[in-house]
Amino acid sequence: MKRFDICRMAASVAVLSLVPAMAAQETAKPLTVEGIFSHGPVMGTPPAGLAWSPDGQHLTYLDGGELIDLDPGLKKPHVLVSRAKLSTLASGKSSEQDRDHRERYGMANYIWAPDSKHLMFDSNGSLWIYDLSNGTGIDIGYSGEGSGDDPKFSPNGEYISFIRNHGLAVVRLREAGTPTVMAAPAANPSTLNGEVDWVYEEELDTKSNYFWSPDSKNLAFLQMNEESVPEYPITDWIPTHAKVDRQRYPQPGDLNPEVRVGVVGAKGGKVSWVHVPIEEGQDYIPRFGWVDRKTLWVETLSRDQKHRTIYFADPGTGTAHSVLEISDEKFVDENFDVYIADGCVVLTNWTDGHNHLYLYKYNGGKTDSTTAALEKQVTKGDFEVGEVYRVDPARREIYYASNEGSVLDQQVWRATFDGERKQVTTGGGNHDADFAPAGGSFTDKYSSRMEPPVLRLCATGANCAVFWASHALDSMGLRAPEQVEVKAHDGTTLYGTLLLPANAAGAPAAASAPLIVNPYGGPAVQTVLDRWSDGLLFDELLAQHGFAVLHADNRGMGGRGREFAQAAYHNLGPVQFEDQLTVVDAVLAKYPQLDAKRLGWWGWSWGGSFTLYAMTHSDRFRAGVAVAPVTDWRNYDSIYTERYMSTPSVFPDGYKDFSVVNSAANLKGRILLVHGTGDDNVHFGNTVQFVQKLIEAQIPYDLQIYPRKTHSISGPDVRTDLFTRILGQFEQYLKPAVQ
Repeated sequence: MKRFDICRMAASVAVLSLVPAMAAQETAKPLTVEGIFSHGPVMGTPPAGLAWSPDGQHLTYLDGGELIDLDPGLKKPHVLVSRAKLSTLASGKSSEQDRDHRERYGMANYIWAPDSKHLMFDSNGSLWIYDLSNGTGIDIGYSGEGSGDDPKFSPNGEYISFIRNHGLAVVRLREAGTPTVMAAPAANPSTLNGEVDWVYEEELDTKSNYFWSPDSKNLAFLQMNEESVPEYPITDWIPTHAKVDRQRYPQPGDLNPEVRVGVVGAKGGKVSWVHVPIEEGQDYIPRFGWVDRKTLWVETLSRDQKHRTIYFADPGTGTAHSVLEISDEKFVDENFDVYIADGCVVLTNWTDGHNHLYLYKYNGGKTDSTTAALEKQVTKGDFEVGEVYRVDPARREIYYASNEGSVLDQQVWRATFDGERKQVTTGGGNHDADFAPAGGSFTDKYSSRMEPPVLRLCATGANCAVFWASHALDSMGLRAPEQVEVKAHDGTTLYGTLLLPANAAGAPAAASAPLIVNPYGGPAVQTVLDRWSDGLLFDELLAQHGFAVLHADNRGMGGRGREFAQAAYHNLGPVQFEDQLTVVDAVLAKYPQLDAKRLGWWGWSWGGSFTLYAMTHSDRFRAGVAVAPVTDWRNYDSIYTERYMSTPSVFPDGYKDFSVVNSAANLKGRILLVHGTGDDNVHFGNTVQFVQKLIEAQIPYDLQIYPRKTHSISGPDVRTDLFTRILGQFEQYLKPAVQ
């Protein structure tokens, strides 16, 4: 379960400005729901598909239907592939689910060839090789998949590979007719060879399940046997004859996919299977890859997510041995990315209480017997290491993201293998980098709470140049929310923001403003940051309608270390709600203009579940909106839920007490339930089950469904309708004075 920005739109290619943001109007106009949502993102749509060429001489991105090339030296953009040429490569319309998956999981629309002279475009499963020297495109294959086909070049550029019919296909580019062979065909629809299934994609952040060997002779792939995984029906009621998509979806306690790693030659043939000691249908393989051309590494995760092990394996013999193990008595951190090459293993874990960088060394000449010994804990301190952008063994350095210096900021840092570290980016706020393959240059996506994103091209240790900027804010009259810091009952500092209505910010009348609480609250996410969120626009709209809006991060969320995160272990509800009430009471005490008798709550996904928890465990909230909520934790997927709740047989009381479907009869206040019928993440059945309990308890409710819409409920028309409903819910049930 991943949080997403409430104002994020479905991916689309729009005409964007490559010059500084447009001049602001002198007078701010009142915000409207239509103005925010009906014409696409108000702040502008950032370039899509940002990618470096392998030689580092090109930085490309999709913009206005064109592929733009930004020369890293000159820092000047020019059209690399025109709109007219790209349109000839486009295939038919994709489905709602495919569009959602491509955006949600960051699936590329094009990739560079190893020679940096060709591109491969993936247009809803139609694969084209485009020659930059003569501007011609060649249709070289069709995967039949709108998303998830995962096309790649081999390292030597002589082959391309992709997923077709759940198996692994290879095109031989150097042979006449560019023949396609099924190197690892799937035996049946329930077997996936190299394809990533939904639960691995969503909960383990698995981007690919096959990899070329360094010498381009073999492919390693993960086979997932899902025959024993239960199916969930997702129904499309729009056609005259309803259609059903049966999704393999393991729920808590169900059998998981049986997984194993195999190696097959580029031209197909017999598969060599690697034997690692995992329990079939239970444990996971989040990551794997090549140590060298003859040795694999395989990372395993126990079902209870307390044990993480890395193995080295010989595909010739199928034997494997453990080289590194990490354990935790509750659950290990969910960042499973690993760098393994040139005798080095670099990874992050929170063994010392915070997520830090660790460097291990192994004997590259004895991969059949070596183990990985800890060389250095590279970072230490009261801060978190986030994404690792680049590891360079030759220069003995690592580039990574960290909140060192401020829990609300993110900067790009450089650390040497010896532990010396230096901040690379400057200026408070949030920085996110994408480094060129050989280093030296990187893009910096920067924003702060009141500064929408800009994209900059930077040279390490030198200045940066902006190549894309959001639209100006001045014409919108946005105001900065007030920073809130409150102590939890255990002394932990909780951070929040409070946006007051303009007429309640000066010398306001007592109890003049209703307060809407809008947390996410769920594990592994941090929302209160010095980072831009399009959600500020809707907050400001609510403030213009007289509402105050509060956001706060509670214990059990991310970005604050192991103890803070593990507060969610066997506790999905009570500790989170306690912290939110602590913050609510603190702001009510500090700001007399807030009306304690007019409290509302709304949220999405985990935040939607949290809304229902609050309104079934307290009588303080008069109105609420729950979008796409999990109402019974037995309904959600195995990986996410069991990380915090174990299995239902191990922790039955938690599944009973923390599932809001069991407290629905205690609902106080007026609730609006919202769900997309095509939601393959939090299924529509969650809302149906909660509605049934409300009917049995004779409790009135409001319901809004969006046919075919997925978890993001995206698109200008439906977003306009949705947020009009949310505003209307609070206008009708929260704004009126309490008699």
